[in-house]
Amino acid sequence: MTQEIAVLSAQPDMALESPAVRKVFVKTYGCQMNVYDSDRMTDALAKDGYVSTDVMEDADLVLLNTCHIREKAAEKVYSALGRLRDLKKKKAGEGREMMIGVAGCVAQAEGDEILRRAPAVDLVIGPQTYHRLPEALQRVKRGERVLETDYAIEDKFEHLPAPDKAKTRARGVTAFLTVQEGCDKFCTFCVVPYTRGSEVSRPVAQIVAEAQKLVDAGVREITLLGQNVNAWHGVGADGEKWGLGELLHRLTRIEGLARLRYTTSHPRDMDDSLIDAHRDLPQLMPYLHLPIQSGSNRILKAMNRRHTTAEYIALIARIKAARPDLALSGDFIVGFPGETDEDFEDTLRLVETVGYAQAFSFKYSTRPGTPGADLGDQVPEDVKAKRLERLQALLLKQQNEFAQQCIGKTIDLLLEKPGRMPGQLIGRSPWLQSVNVDANASQIGDIVSVRITGAGPNSLFAEVVS
Repeated sequence: MTQEIAVLSAQPDMALESPAVRKVFVKTYGCQMNVYDSDRMTDALAKDGYVSTDVMEDADLVLLNTCHIREKAAEKVYSALGRLRDLKKKKAGEGREMMIGVAGCVAQAEGDEILRRAPAVDLVIGPQTYHRLPEALQRVKRGERVLETDYAIEDKFEHLPAPDKAKTRARGVTAFLTVQEGCDKFCTFCVVPYTRGSEVSRPVAQIVAEAQKLVDAGVREITLLGQNVNAWHGVGADGEKWGLGELLHRLTRIEGLARLRYTTSHPRDMDDSLIDAHRDLPQLMPYLHLPIQSGSNRILKAMNRRHTTAEYIALIARIKAARPDLALSGDFIVGFPGETDEDFEDTLRLVETVGYAQAFSFKYSTRPGTPGADLGDQVPEDVKAKRLERLQALLLKQQNEFAQQCIGKTIDLLLEKPGRMPGQLIGRSPWLQSVNVDANASQIGDIVSVRITGAGPNSLFAEVVS
């Protein structure tokens, strides 16, 4: 996923004359947490007079908020930096300054290399230090090339400004809220423990305060984020450690917060209180992203997932017993080192057994610094491609079948934004599907009863029920 954040805010006048507005362009790659981070970086820069622009050529500061999960992620960044170098040179020839910064997980993993390979870059800042961004830019203005990729001792969330009400309202009626960062699982294919660090959970009071500000700004649905979100264990008002199920219960007490979601989860951290929350909380949507990665126990062991397919299937049965209408999403990697044809067939059998409403699937790619990068018995690319094609065909079949089963159902739909056609709005079903419906723009933020009338490749169609 690539998203460009483009929200404009007012610039106060100064004495005598209005200076040129300083503009920041942020390009966001990767996960929802990067989207959240980009929003918080622009919020932090606002106090120094920066406003956001969706026109890169107009920017005084360009930030690339990067992701390091997929193959060639770093090379894509260097390619983008080459284009930015040329733009920076062109603007310098016109007497205009432009600073270039790289943030996110590629910055964390390859900070020194970025500064070496891309002399046009002024700033490299990791995901644990973006609260220091305004100060880092001051150092850039003094002539430094800045590298900020240490793991901050201080709590970055305490140093960030609260979400701005006007900006939050402009971003829409749904919002992300990071509650947990980092991971201690050390799956052998994954770079997250090395770029985001060990698991850290925000305290309950801090999360509730941010959620309240979002709701006060008009947000109706919040998605709680974490690299391993159901490993969240934050300190509650009673001084004790709470689990995610308890946090969800607390958040439902915020008046006006209509819907809750969370992602991404690990099967080993789905405890009883979280499963009970799916049973007991109508605000918690019946959708769960619960990756398994492979259907082969041998490959799961090599991946250091520390669970079996049987345990995963039994867990899904328990969750669906608590919430029968729950839709499941997952992640799959094909071609992990040593994966045989039989291992891959195990994955197909697991998918057939579980049934997924949505899923993400990828060919294995080595991530430098992970244990998987040093494994032998790499699977040839052509074999990976053929396996991925078969897996994706099966997953798409299941997704389409789930969508077809929705036709005729009456559901509550949160209207989020204008659709492509005049007089059309787009909302999300409880199962996270995009739904198109004829409605007035003044209804954005409303939850309306609709009947599903049709299903396309990537969205549903509905009509409002009077």
